[in-house]
Amino acid sequence: LDCNGKSLDLSRPQVMGVLNITPDSFSDGGDFFTPEAAVERALQMEADGAAIIDIGGESTRPGADPVSVEEELGRVVPVIESLATRLGVPISIDTRKPAVMRAAVEAGAGLINDVNALREEAALEVAAACSVPVCLMHMQGEPRNMQAAPQYDDVVDEVREFLHERVQACLAAGIAREKLLLDPGFGFGKSVEHNLQLLAHLDAFSSMGIPILVGLSRKSMIGKLLGLEVGERLPASIALAVLAVERGAVLVRTHDVAATWQALQMNVALRAVH
Repeated sequence: LDCNGKSLDLSRPQVMGVLNITPDSFSDGGDFFTPEAAVERALQMEADGAAIIDIGGESTRPGADPVSVEEELGRVVPVIESLATRLGVPISIDTRKPAVMRAAVEAGAGLINDVNALREEAALEVAAACSVPVCLMHMQGEPRNMQAAPQYDDVVDEVREFLHERVQACLAAGIAREKLLLDPGFGFGKSVEHNLQLLAHLDAFSSMGIPILVGLSRKSMIGKLLGLEVGERLPASIALAVLAVERGAVLVRTHDVAATWQALQMNVALRAVH
């Protein structure tokens, strides 16, 4: 993928490093809230093997409150501007807001990662005008209420149909199919059972012919299944990353870049055996 002049090679599994410039994200909220800490973290993740850095200025954890456009811009744009010339890998902007998408791409971001799948007013038009790849994610409800009581008749079919509809909306808006990625949205309006169903049937999404991104790092499903706090979930996160890649995912979004990168290299090595 051409990400605003920087290349993202999806011919093999790759790692997307998470950089939350927020005070309240569920895992690393507040850790990299200053621009200096954020820049240092991004450079370290690149050194650890990240193929792309995903920068977000608004927490989308369950129960999170929205932030204003001005606040989000103030958090992410200075960091993107600082990193654009220092990183060799692309920058992704994790946002639902069209104004933030536009400003981030102008500052140097090369991919739009939208948990709302470009459903905000004018998001489709702005994303098309930005001419960068877009990741469309499924979310039932809003972050503040999405985990209250998620309900599906068939979670795999319903998420797949939603993503298909959003792909068609993108095509109609002038966004090329070759610029799209899909994310089933683990933990975004899903119970543990819903998440397990999606992972077990991830090939239903990879068969759509569009690269699949997954975000399973440190998620609450691990805590609920194993009784572990956020900081104790690395081994299970790596296991889920490998399982997802074996089922067709090509981009793994993670807080723990070095460990995840090493695990995925074992998958790459095994694929090379004839």
